[in-house]
Amino acid sequence: MPALHHLRPYQRIYALVWLRRISALLVLPICIWGFARHHWWPALVLPMGAMLWAALRAWEQSLRRQFIRDAEFPRFLAAKILEAHPGLQPRDAELVLRGLRQFFMAYLRSGQQFVGMPSKVVDSAWHAYILHTQGYALWCQRAFGHMLHHTPAEAMGSNARRNNGLRRTWYWACKEESINPRKPTRLPLLFALDAKFGIEGGYRYTPDCHTVGAQSDAGGYCGTDFGSGSSSDGGCCGGGEFGGSDCSSSSGDGGGSDGGGCGGGCGGGGD
Repeated sequence: MPALHHLRPYQRIYALVWLRRISALLVLPICIWGFARHHWWPALVLPMGAMLWAALRAWEQSLRRQFIRDAEFPRFLAAKILEAHPGLQPRDAELVLRGLRQFFMAYLRSGQQFVGMPSKVVDSAWHAYILHTQGYALWCQRAFGHMLHHTPAEAMGSNARRNNGLRRTWYWACKEESINPRKPTRLPLLFALDAKFGIEGGYRYTPDCHTVGAQSDAGGYCGTDFGSGSSSDGGCCGGGEFGGSDCSSSSGDGGGSDGGGCGGGCGGGGD
């Protein structure tokens, strides 16, 4: 399909979505017809069609990841960040937008399960974008195939779904920066920004509290605690660390328990 390379990235995404749909609409009825007449060839065509569908899906997901990394945000977003946080500089606003990309990437790579927002300064940028509904909806359609809705800020606590959402965000933010999520030596950008900029009421994290003492110092949270507890909201494995994120890498990368001392914010995605 060399003609696809002449299209813009988001146009290629749309083309692949339709190719997957058309392939399913063609292959399934033909194979059902063949099986009904006791032909042998549907047994060969059906798995080949499934392989084609999977290849198109993987290509589509790769293009969506590329779009999230490279597509420009509207210019007004940086100004909105500086307006909401007067102490920041223009270069700081760019870091915040990089953090927002990391959050969007975590949502995509998690298989579009619910993910939690761990940063108040990044949340303010997300909220500012959402208020421009038409542009945000179009960006989401190109990145995810549907609208990613915002939910109010909430820390780790009794809500198992939100806790697992934060664990997913931690897992995929770490993966995006080649950090071992179980044994982190540093924080991914998304989890470091509130402390870096001294955001009032923001969340503070430490990669591994076992190396620095008690996590309660300055009200911080431990990255290593994100893997504690077990998933209880129907993660892809029906359980596991990080809200099941480490079980969904095939679908999100080329393809949401209580407990733990994790921090939190708002979240989006999922049901």
